[in-house]
This record gives sequence, structure tokens and C-alpha cells, in this order.
Amino acid sequence: MVNSLVNAVSPYLRSHADNPVDWREWGPEAFAEAARRDVPVMVSIGYSTCHWCHVMARESFSDPEIASHLNENLVAIKVDREEYPDVDSSYLAAAGAFTGQLGWPLNVFVTPTGKAFYAGTYWPPRPAHGHPAFRQVLDAVIDAWRNRRDEVESNASMIAATLAEQSVPLAGNLPTPDAWAGVVRELVEYEDTQFGGFGGAPKFPVAPVLAFLLDRDSADAPESADAAALAFRALTAMAASALRDRVEGGFFRYSTMRDWTDPHYERMLYDNAVLLGTYSRMPGGLPIAEGIAGFLGSVMRIEGGGFASAQDSESTVDGERVEGGYYRLDAAGRAGQTPPALDAKVLTGWNGLAIEALADAGTRHNRADWVALARSAADYLIERHIRDDGTLVRASIGDRISQAKATLEDYGMFASALLRLAVATGEVSYAIVARDLVDASMSSDAAAGLGVDDLGAHDRAAADLAIVFHVPGGADPVLEAQGLTLAVDPSEGAYPSGLSAMASAAHTLHLLTADERYLRAANAAMELFAPLAVPRPISFGASLGVMTRLQAPGTQLVVVRGTDAAPIESIARSWDRAGGIVAIVTTEQAGAFAAAGFELFDGRVARDGQATAYLCRDFVCRLPVVEAAELERQLADA
Repeated sequence: MVNSLVNAVSPYLRSHADNPVDWREWGPEAFAEAARRDVPVMVSIGYSTCHWCHVMARESFSDPEIASHLNENLVAIKVDREEYPDVDSSYLAAAGAFTGQLGWPLNVFVTPTGKAFYAGTYWPPRPAHGHPAFRQVLDAVIDAWRNRRDEVESNASMIAATLAEQSVPLAGNLPTPDAWAGVVRELVEYEDTQFGGFGGAPKFPVAPVLAFLLDRDSADAPESADAAALAFRALTAMAASALRDRVEGGFFRYSTMRDWTDPHYERMLYDNAVLLGTYSRMPGGLPIAEGIAGFLGSVMRIEGGGFASAQDSESTVDGERVEGGYYRLDAAGRAGQTPPALDAKVLTGWNGLAIEALADAGTRHNRADWVALARSAADYLIERHIRDDGTLVRASIGDRISQAKATLEDYGMFASALLRLAVATGEVSYAIVARDLVDASMSSDAAAGLGVDDLGAHDRAAADLAIVFHVPGGADPVLEAQGLTLAVDPSEGAYPSGLSAMASAAHTLHLLTADERYLRAANAAMELFAPLAVPRPISFGASLGVMTRLQAPGTQLVVVRGTDAAPIESIARSWDRAGGIVAIVTTEQAGAFAAAGFELFDGRVARDGQATAYLCRDFVCRLPVVEAAELERQLADA
């Protein structure tokens, strides 16, 4: 049997095309079919490199008897969580009402109107290790639907209403100095002092938290020494562990053990992008950053310049399908094997993370090849992932475009990346595209100059603040029709949330343009997350990093190149200050930025043909300098 997934864009969905389950793709048609048949829906969510997704597909979803029972009594929808992150986050939130063991595959049973009434993760074909058999779960769901329908629908509606209410948090103020000290202290107390990192098994890199700790250090905060030391201990431990692939570079998704051994071997684009940024900022971290950048360029890069989403944990080694076997081989051993498959799906947001990390690291370490990788990926997305109406594509593979709606993370991560690439290359065209994306994502209130104080007059409710940034063209239409969209999705354990990515891009735009709208919008967005982030910093690293940069002085350093390489250019590359930005451009490039409305570059020229540095704080600039010693003195006082 071949089901309708055979023509899907997602490699994950296509991997289920030969299941005897009559899978449907996400869309209104599947729910309409469930309503017509008066049966519940099973929404099964996973991703291409998910080990337990593979296992359940081989065991339960490939079982003809189980599949026949499922097809007869339910409508089955298969969802790639990377293609539809809003669907995943909405149902993940609902699943929390039924199980504390959240993960993937995520199997959610819902009414024909999309409301969840039961959920779980991996279920084997027979009871094992405390897991009921998948057939038993199906029988219980079918029995409840047939014999206790009123109870099922009442509970489902109550859960949906509760989630809708809980997804609208009240805004608060950005952290005070005492609160920042408490945030770092909380992370220090959560540290695994024996093996490094945070918590026990399974152990994840939580790269956004490490980047935040480096931000606190570069903000010269009272707790900066503790923050830096904590980050360095974790980064050093991970670099020395089995979590890092010594042959091809790059990091695996997580370790199943507290001491970083026995990794879960899939390699994700987002982990490696954020870790590239952190290692490139860490003293002594350049060799690790070089390994990650090499992995991105040699393994993850696809034809044309974009980056694949992930590399599988499983592969066939010497004729046997195994997890991690390829990665346990040395370079010579790998040469004779077929590498694990790539999920070649190009995601706009995740590619944005990689572009930004490569552009920043390339600038800092004067690696033109890294900047070139970033530029190639950005050009790929600009050509293929921006529609004629200016809206973004969420995902593509080859020449095929996914029907999934772009999310706020796509707009925020791509815009932020283009701005960093613009200052890395001196090409204003990237900044113009980024500004268009941010402007399209700002509400009319924000565009009119609605400030934080004005928002306070609206009782500072999240329902009012959330409109500061929105997805152009609306969110997923099925979720919207079912009333299941989350007002705010704050999740960002492994990479930034859409709202924090948009706030970061808006803050950078303010540093380049002096337009207060962007600063106000960024502050308003982060005030949403502040009450959530301060007590749970391990889950909000990206937001805490943005808040740190928002509270720091807006320090800008522009170096206009002269006819020869100059020491001040090298000094500028290595300067790292929270809330700051560095741009190294030619006189002609500065003029192009200024003409396009980026005020920071107005009047910036190389004096008498010599490289000239302009150091500003909130657009109030010191006298330009051409001598390295004078620039170092200015930076020391900044």
C-alpha cells in the first residue's frame, strides 16, 4: 500500500508513504473527512531524524492489523514538526494535560474540530517497559469516543479553553540588577559541577543559555565573571565530550547520559548554528568553531547554497541498519560507508540562525570563507523563499515549496541574519530586505509609534502586546479556524522563539537606523517574556540575551576601510559588547547605507585614505580616530 504521503514535500512524511496506515497531510480536508465519518483524528507529529519516530514507524505503523484498525476507526494525519512548528507547539501544549513525558513521536487524539482529548509519545506494538500497546491505546480512544462522547468533547473543550487562557501571559518589566544576579545564581546552582552543563540525563547543550551567559559577561555586569566562568566550563566540557564529532565537526543533539556519553546521534542545524556563535566568542574556542563551520559547509550545505535541516542518527553500516554506527567510526572507516541521510528540507528560520552565526564568526575571526557561506545561503533564500508579495516561504526541498505557512521565527531569524550579514559584507541590500521583513511583521500600533508607556495604558495585557509583531498573512489557517493558535509561544529551549528573534532583529535595526519604533517594539515584546524567563532561565536563554542587549547602552562602532589593512580593523573585529554592533565598510558602502536610511553610516568616510573608526553611543559619536591606541582607549572607556 502507498498512501497520500508519497507526494509530500517533507522527507519525514515521505518516509511513511509505504505504511499501511492511510495517512493524510495536515490540512482542512482531513478534518472534514473525520467530521463526515464522525470519527476522531490521530495527529502524529515527528521529524525526519527522530530515532523513536523511526522505531514506531517500523513497529506499530507498519503492522497491517494495527493499521487496518486505525484506518477503520480514525482519520490519521502525519505532521513534520519542523515544517509546521505552530501545529507542533499547539498540540505539545495540549499533550501536557495527559502526560509529563513529552517528546516525539507525539501522538495526539483530537475531535474533528481539532481539540485534544488524549495524547502520548512512543507506543510499542505490544506492552513493554511500562508502555501500553498501541492497539490498547487505540481501543481505549475508540471506546471513549463511542460511549462517552459528551465527556470527551467537554474535556477537550475545557483543555482548549485553558490553554488559550494560559497562552496570554501578563507582561512585566525587564529584569532589575538584583533579578539579573538571581538569574545567573539560578543557573550556577543548576550546573552539573562534576561533568559540566546543566541538569542530569538526558543532557542537552541548551546553547541559547550559553550565549546569554556570554552576553552577561560582555555587558560588564556585576555577575559577569560568574556568567563567563559558567559558560566556559560548559563549553569546555562539551567540546571534550562524545557530544562533539571529532571527524566531521559539529555536535549531536543531546547525550543520553549525564557525563555526555552515549549521544543521540542526530545532528541538527539549529544546535550547530547557535553553538558556532558561542564557541567563536569563547577564548580558545576557535578550533571548535572551525569544526562546526566545516561541518556546515561540507556536510549540511545543499546544492545552491542553503543548509539542510538535520542529519539522521541512523544509517546502514556494513549492511546493518544501526543508530550511531557511522559516527563511531574513524575517518578511514567512514570513507567506506554511506553517510547518514540528510533531511534536505530548507527551513527559512533555521537557515537564518546559520547565516547569522557564520557572518558574525567570520567577521570576528576574519574568515572570509565563513562569510561567503553565509552569503551563499542568504542569496539562496532571497531567490527562493521570498514570494512576489514579500511574504516568506517556510520550507522547501529542491524546487518544491511547502504549503506550510511561514512562522514568526522565520521572519525574525532571517531578518536578524540579513542584518548581521549586511554589516559583515558592507552590502546594504541585505539590510533593506531585513527591514522590509521586520516592517511587514510589525502591527499598525507599533508602526504608529506605540511605546511601552502607551501599552501600559492598555493594562499591559499580553493580548495587546502580542500584536507588536505578527506573521504577515496570518498564522496556520487550520489552527486559526479551530481556535487553537497560541497567542504567544515562548518555547525556546534549543533555539530562539519567534518573538525573541523578532525583538533581536528590531533592536539591531534600531542600532542602524535610530528609528525608535524598532526599540519600542523590541522592548514591548520582551516585556512579555520577562515574568516567565526570570524564574526559569534555563528555558529562556535567547530572550534573556535580548533583554541584556536592550538594557545595555546602544554602542556602535563603524570602521571605514582605507587603502591598506589597518590595525584598527583587527581591533574592531575582536570587540564584543552587549547592546553593540560593529560594521566594517568602505566609504562607498557607508554612503549606500546612509542613502537607504541607515543613519549610523551618515558622513562616515575614510579620512585622508586611512582606515577611520567612529565609536558612538546611541548615535552620539566621539571624534573619529585612525590610530590603534586611540581606538583602544575609546573602547576601554565605552
